[in-house]
Amino acid sequence: MIPEKVRNDFPLLRNNPELIYFDNAATSLKPDSVIEAVKSYYTEYGGNTGRGSHRITQKTSAKFDESRAEVAKFVGAEKDEMIFTKNATESINIVAVSLERMGLFKQGDEVIISKLEHHANLVPWQQLCKRTGAKLKVAELNKDFTLDMDDLREKVSRKTKMVAMAHASNTVASILPVKEIAKIAHDSGALMLVDGAQSVPDFAVNVKKIDADFLAFSAHKMLGPTGIGALYGKKELLEKMPPYNFGGAMISKVSFGESEWAEPPAKFEAGTMQIAEAFGFAESVKYLKKLGIENVAEHGKRLLGHALEKMREIDGMKIYCPKNAEKQRSIVLFEIGGVDAVDLAVALDEGRKIAVRSGLHCAEPIVGSINPKGLDRASFYFYNTMGEIDAFAEEVAAVAKAFK
Repeated sequence: MIPEKVRNDFPLLRNNPELIYFDNAATSLKPDSVIEAVKSYYTEYGGNTGRGSHRITQKTSAKFDESRAEVAKFVGAEKDEMIFTKNATESINIVAVSLERMGLFKQGDEVIISKLEHHANLVPWQQLCKRTGAKLKVAELNKDFTLDMDDLREKVSRKTKMVAMAHASNTVASILPVKEIAKIAHDSGALMLVDGAQSVPDFAVNVKKIDADFLAFSAHKMLGPTGIGALYGKKELLEKMPPYNFGGAMISKVSFGESEWAEPPAKFEAGTMQIAEAFGFAESVKYLKKLGIENVAEHGKRLLGHALEKMREIDGMKIYCPKNAEKQRSIVLFEIGGVDAVDLAVALDEGRKIAVRSGLHCAEPIVGSINPKGLDRASFYFYNTMGEIDAFAEEVAAVAKAFK
């Protein structure tokens, strides 16, 4: 895959040729085809879904159904196992709240996460434990920021009801062996949720192969629009779980005294859904399939390797990640000694139009343990180039020198 050939598909890159966009872990750029797919809802469809017999709503419903199937297939799921949500954060909250309503958690039960989790896969479980009396346990990391599997094995027990972990970290970038983790969880009778917000955009993920009970991910990190995400759940679990929200479309029968719920996924999709965004989500999946997700992954490894090589040469540079393309996704968390993270990010933007993320990255426990004031992060995607990394390294070195 040659990134120069695909860059023209992205209007933000076409219209800003000097821009070096290294904030892909926060959100990816959007190609023309995705933007047009979103627009097509308003210009070619326009109806609501599942709420009428006229041709416009029938046409819209069929396209929405096709979009769900496309997204489900991308991660190896069946259409009725895929719920559309606002984002990965809402997906995780749906699982936590619904399982709690089902009575899964009680005093003395345990939920296990890892030390590298995004707030989206920490706070919902933290709050659930406060409400139910369950205990939140945190699996430690090795010195290279990979998951300490021995510590995880020690912490999983018959008291464990849920193991919820990121497939790939949005900060230290580590890729977790979720298939192995799922087996450890299942062997103890626990469920396994995978936060795939950073993995699904970057490399092949198949829910059946990793045997996840749940998988959460977001469209906007994989070329799609904001405002829509997805939750995969095993069918037998979704059928047992009570709804998260209540209202129209998620019911099969209603009286003033009682309500009966629709079958999944409708049971978890109350009210009018993000129809235009679903069209765009499906188109983003088609774009990635056309590129080949394996090509996306390989290019990411090349970019990461080049970035690590160039960044090691910078005076005062400290890097916090496994420093191994086989153990991490294409993210580098870093700092320059004596330079505030925000100051460095602003200097890169003003000096060379380089966009990196600064701060605690919605992962305060792990980032704050390294530097309470925050760190900088460069995250790459398939439309980034080796030349951009060279320019980035050159500018970081210049800024570091200027701040001495």
